[in-house]
Amino acid sequence: MTTKIIAPAQGAYSYPLLIKSLLLSGKRYAPDQEIVYADKLRYSYQTLNERIKRLANALTSAGVKAGDTVALLDWDSHRYLECFFAVPMIGAVLHTVNIRLSAEQVLYTMNHAEDDLVLVHDDFLPLVEQIKDQLTTVKGFIQLSDDEAPSTTLPVLGEYEHLLASAEPHYDFPDFDEQSVATLFYTTGTTGDPKGVYFTHRQLVLHTLNAVGTLGVYQGRPLLRSDDVYMPITPMFHVHAWGVPYVATLMGIKQVYPGRYEPNALVRLFREEKVSFSHCVPTILQMILSCDEASRTDFKGWKMLLGGSALTHGLADLATERGMHVYSGYGMSETCPLLCLAHLSDAELDQPAHEQVAARIKTGVAVSMVDLRIIDASGNEVVHDGEAMGEIVVRAPWLTQGYLKAPEQGAQLWENGWMHTGDIASIDALGVVEIKDRIKDVIKTGGEWISSLELESLISEHPAVASVAVVGIPDAQWGERPVALAVCVPGQSINAQMLEAHLHQYVESGRINKWAIPRQIRIVADIPKTSVGKINKKLIREQEMSL
Repeated sequence: MTTKIIAPAQGAYSYPLLIKSLLLSGKRYAPDQEIVYADKLRYSYQTLNERIKRLANALTSAGVKAGDTVALLDWDSHRYLECFFAVPMIGAVLHTVNIRLSAEQVLYTMNHAEDDLVLVHDDFLPLVEQIKDQLTTVKGFIQLSDDEAPSTTLPVLGEYEHLLASAEPHYDFPDFDEQSVATLFYTTGTTGDPKGVYFTHRQLVLHTLNAVGTLGVYQGRPLLRSDDVYMPITPMFHVHAWGVPYVATLMGIKQVYPGRYEPNALVRLFREEKVSFSHCVPTILQMILSCDEASRTDFKGWKMLLGGSALTHGLADLATERGMHVYSGYGMSETCPLLCLAHLSDAELDQPAHEQVAARIKTGVAVSMVDLRIIDASGNEVVHDGEAMGEIVVRAPWLTQGYLKAPEQGAQLWENGWMHTGDIASIDALGVVEIKDRIKDVIKTGGEWISSLELESLISEHPAVASVAVVGIPDAQWGERPVALAVCVPGQSINAQMLEAHLHQYVESGRINKWAIPRQIRIVADIPKTSVGKINKKLIREQEMSL
């Protein structure tokens, strides 16, 4: 298509979308606002900006150049926030290492990423010491210590705080191409080696600007505004803690970084720092609500965004009863991640809190600038009636453009020019998306599809169920059959027969068919989870098939 293009005036500057621009506003609006690290440290936005410049100088002195890759192994901390900015702002790439992977997987990701410098917290020194001789590209290490630095066999260049203290407090961050890669991390995956997902400065800036509006402008959904206090409960190694630290820094709001996740400590920080907005996966929310500190804490007003896996009706009910405002969000590692967010109508917001839960646990409405479609196996869009199902495919300005060094997998992800999510969903006439299951988790029995997510949500409504997982395992007669694992609420009792009786009410009401009731329901002490806290259905299937 030929359109009209007007040449810019002589001297007009083409302003690149770089992460450094996100730092401009915070100290303007709130120079004395706090950045808090657990119970260890607090400082102002003015200090944050200075520390980022000092870190840039320290990294440059350590030999980091534009295009190099810096690996970070740390708990959620002020250091992580500083690295989110300083590393990409000098033109390098920040590799946020998943600290919950096995040593073998960590080694794979660090060699695959071709890391040049490694920043490692004292708690992960044994892990890195174990693999140091097999790291093929690493040229140096910087130690991160909360207390006195312990000795290590790694050839460290120095301790983080000492290096910052001796570095210059001024750095002139250059402009460069906004399509430069800024961050890299690895998906845990269900098969094969972890895949490298990368994002550019342009993508991260656009995602941040969109999230500022999405989280703040809607009166019925004001999750994050200037007077809020933000504490992530999603690991910062996982999709930049869903990108919210960039949003919070742009806005200049108080940020609380908890360090290592421990439910009682999280609740104390919520209480003492007056946290009003957090985000996490449902399994972490369950741990928070059931910890000792929760029994003596009023959670009124804590806005909680849930993603990563389905939020069950039972858990949402429990959180609502305790005073939290729960919202479902949807995205993937590959989508930066924001795609959808729960959006309640005025009529729904007028309902009592417990009656809003059904709307709050739906996947939500696609956020602005996201083109989301649901297609059938032939690639045709399904009707928007809330019933017809298909795969979610998307386009947006901030989606990863492929996988690092994996062109075939990237082409599969972007088949026919749409990013394929692998999620099965429906969409209604109002644009509300409801995920039914992952393609690989839909249970196909006797020619019918059963949603494992719907069964989990129904089972979770039994008052004695703390958490639940449903998977399909091979069956000679029916193709697959559902198996359910349930964890009992402490102090209560439950058995398979009670849960079968509980599910029969939904058969009688027409919600599910009788063959959807799992023939095997096991009461277990715990349910296997992935490194980012999601239910590990792949492992559950393997374990059930070996019984």
